[in-house]
Amino acid sequence: MSQSVLQDGKIFLGKSTKPEYLELRFANRHGLITGATGTGKTVTLQVLAEGFSAAGVPVFAADIKGDLSGIAAVGEPKDFIVKRSEEIGLGSDWQARAFPTILWDVFGKEGHPIRTTVLDMGPLLLSRMLELNEVQEGVLNIAFRVAADEQIPVLDLKDLRSIIANVAERSKELAQKYGNVATTSVGAIQRRLLVLEEQGAEQFFGEPSLDINDFMRIAPDGRGVVSLLAADKLMEKPRLYTTFLLWMLTKLWQTLPEAGDLPKPKLVFFFDEAHLLFNEAPKALLERIEQIARLIRSKGVGVYFITQNPMDVPNSVSAQLGNRVQHALRAFTPQEQRAVRAAAETFRKNPDLDTARVILELKVGEALVSTLENKGEPSMVQRTLIRPPEGRIGPISQDERLSIIEYSPVYGKYEETVDRESAHEILTKRANTAAEQAGTESGGGWGDIIFGGGGSSSGGTGRSRQGMGEMISKDLQRSISRTIATTIKNIIVKSITGRSR
Repeated sequence: MSQSVLQDGKIFLGKSTKPEYLELRFANRHGLITGATGTGKTVTLQVLAEGFSAAGVPVFAADIKGDLSGIAAVGEPKDFIVKRSEEIGLGSDWQARAFPTILWDVFGKEGHPIRTTVLDMGPLLLSRMLELNEVQEGVLNIAFRVAADEQIPVLDLKDLRSIIANVAERSKELAQKYGNVATTSVGAIQRRLLVLEEQGAEQFFGEPSLDINDFMRIAPDGRGVVSLLAADKLMEKPRLYTTFLLWMLTKLWQTLPEAGDLPKPKLVFFFDEAHLLFNEAPKALLERIEQIARLIRSKGVGVYFITQNPMDVPNSVSAQLGNRVQHALRAFTPQEQRAVRAAAETFRKNPDLDTARVILELKVGEALVSTLENKGEPSMVQRTLIRPPEGRIGPISQDERLSIIEYSPVYGKYEETVDRESAHEILTKRANTAAEQAGTESGGGWGDIIFGGGGSSSGGTGRSRQGMGEMISKDLQRSISRTIATTIKNIIVKSITGRSR
């Protein structure tokens, strides 16, 4: 019997003893895809992304290795794909097709640039990106607060440098209102900013900043647009990668209106290499992640974490993930064996399966699947043969990538940077104005610049008393004048008499 990829508001995932589906009405209850390297996680991610796109749901995903970009190209009916289609009952319903795709890249090389402002990133995520300690984070918070109170736009990294330097210069003035600003902390933050710039992060901060609605596009044929972030270079800076994706989730959470439970999500967000998000994350950041996972589903957004082991995700977040796909795990050490048992316990038990044993036996393209059903309870775990994707398995070529970028609906919107007046320019003008005023008040002149202002004070006789700097300056000026006059006189005499005097 033929089996459609989409059927009655459900995405066909594959076949166990029966067809396995992910119901769109529960897709915003989040999910987890786990498994060892090389077990088929990326293909499962592509299958889900294709299913959501076909259902008219926009998708965002980070393309860690470049393989996921194949979703933008027509697949090939290779022998193993045809065989898999027959085994799971898809049969002739499998069709090779490309899916509408927009390519993005923080560095602007493999896709459209993505930018945000420093102000929009906020001190919490920026502290994570800069790896600041608690005291340094406090100084950063003061800088953000001063900028907000004085209505100074902080858009890019040079703006941030300027506002931090300004806060340091005014530390005594600001201390009573905002708290102490430690000079050592200011120096540490500036050094961290230098490291961030060396990593190329200055390209991420600035304008035009990302319009989050560009991730929520529907193609003319009614399919959801798949937004792919080229993350192979970004992954070399794990803190930058995870902070960027977390910023995007925060932006969605803060921007989208409440939607409640919808027949299908407004957007599905795939967070690959999710373990990097939780590594050494401070308590405040973990609380932010848990809060987003708990509340963003009411905005119509489903978040799917992809990582190697379900234990990579903290319990407080894992409890929010209702749809699960578990590929094979390897267990050679006692710790790995405990992890397998723990992974098995996260599923609703199936009396016909020894879940812990099956996790070790799964072949490439097989997975344990449990999704939400009926009134939102998890289904019994099933050993499932995952359906093949309809797009290409593997990366697109560079020529194909350039073509997709040039014909993108957002081409030209983000390519050129805009550098409007902001903190750097405003604070530089303030400093220059203050310097000019100080020079005017002190009387100006080379004597003031070299020796300091020689302000006058009234003596007992009523005559103005000159400062030592002013006296030396005047003597120097008289000496220079005499030397110039003598030189000119000698030149004139020589020209008249033909000899030196």
